[in-house]
Amino acid sequence: MSEISSTPSAQSRPPSGPLGLYVHVPFCATTCDFCAFYQTAPTAEGIAQYLDGIEREMQLVPPSRPVSTIFWGGGTPGLLSPNALRRLGERVRDYAGNEIIEWTVEMAPASVTDARLAVLKEIGVTRISMGAQSFSPELLDALGRQHTREQVFRAYERVRAADFASVNLDLMFALPGQTEAEWLADIDQAVALAPDHLSTYCLTFEEDTKLWVKLSEGRVKLDTEHEARLYEQTWEHLEAAGYGQYEVANFARPGHRCQHNLNTWHMHEWIGLGPAAASQYDDLRSANFSDLRAWLDDVDTGQRASDDQTQLTPNLLAQDALIFGLRLTEGIDPVALAKRFPTSQWTRARGVLMDLITDGLAVKAGSMIKLTTPGRLLADAVGGAILDAMDPAA
Repeated sequence: MSEISSTPSAQSRPPSGPLGLYVHVPFCATTCDFCAFYQTAPTAEGIAQYLDGIEREMQLVPPSRPVSTIFWGGGTPGLLSPNALRRLGERVRDYAGNEIIEWTVEMAPASVTDARLAVLKEIGVTRISMGAQSFSPELLDALGRQHTREQVFRAYERVRAADFASVNLDLMFALPGQTEAEWLADIDQAVALAPDHLSTYCLTFEEDTKLWVKLSEGRVKLDTEHEARLYEQTWEHLEAAGYGQYEVANFARPGHRCQHNLNTWHMHEWIGLGPAAASQYDDLRSANFSDLRAWLDDVDTGQRASDDQTQLTPNLLAQDALIFGLRLTEGIDPVALAKRFPTSQWTRARGVLMDLITDGLAVKAGSMIKLTTPGRLLADAVGGAILDAMDPAA
């Protein structure tokens, strides 16, 4: 590990490279029990104000170079009408430039219609990510999801018929009352549909959600050993089904990895538009207000990304590049990262990496260091150790 250098270079990040664009569409018909993302009920007036606000915000932050990847998240972007989707898409396309390699839109099964899909295809969307979460009616109900198992199947058929380059399904595990057999049945059903990409998320209990209240009241309980077994079963089953794991929660067939997320995890730049959207751009990490009215007021006064601002430093970028990089199956190249993000804290980071290897939580393969299976099960704890070690105040 002695080859990790702490010699500073002239600049903490390259002046160019992949530039992402994230657009937050905050409208949702209902709030799922587990969801902590900002959302608001759709109204004709609210949607019109939102579209106007996006166009004004674009004028406040002209991109320094063409956008490589686009991601529309929410909320439920698919709740917008076909005309609203077309208007938003045309503005985004003009803003982004002509070098887009991937354009992802999240959709809920109940919002998938042929008319919406036709517009998304027309404007250039290449990837649909659909939140199925489960195929079990009982578990869907426990999550507060507003779609049925049958709607997932019908929506998936429509998406496939529209012939997008990539289709992703989101699943969740460790749900209240979910058995190992039920989770494996969900995996088998997803594999039978043959999506190009699968994201499998362990349920987390976020504050200010209905599930958090149930946890605090003792109506649901955490079982970390059960979660660990489900993690390992997921990895084994999806590998056997031909899905290559490239991140702790993400699996893809060859050629279908999500480039937008990869660029984010590699600490490249992205611009966030819309209420609650975060940005990492122009030496600043920041967020828009998580409120439609407050965001509109900000934009109307010629401001944006004025909430939770943090100046990007080589040490901060190095921390996050290590944390997110170690979640990737390929791991990290510490020498390359030390050159890209020079910081005096690399000596401490080296100590954490050496401890991980000694404890069997990571291995070194050539220039790369990657987590072992036990290490991936403790990825959050690994991230915490890196943060503690590289804290300049420590």
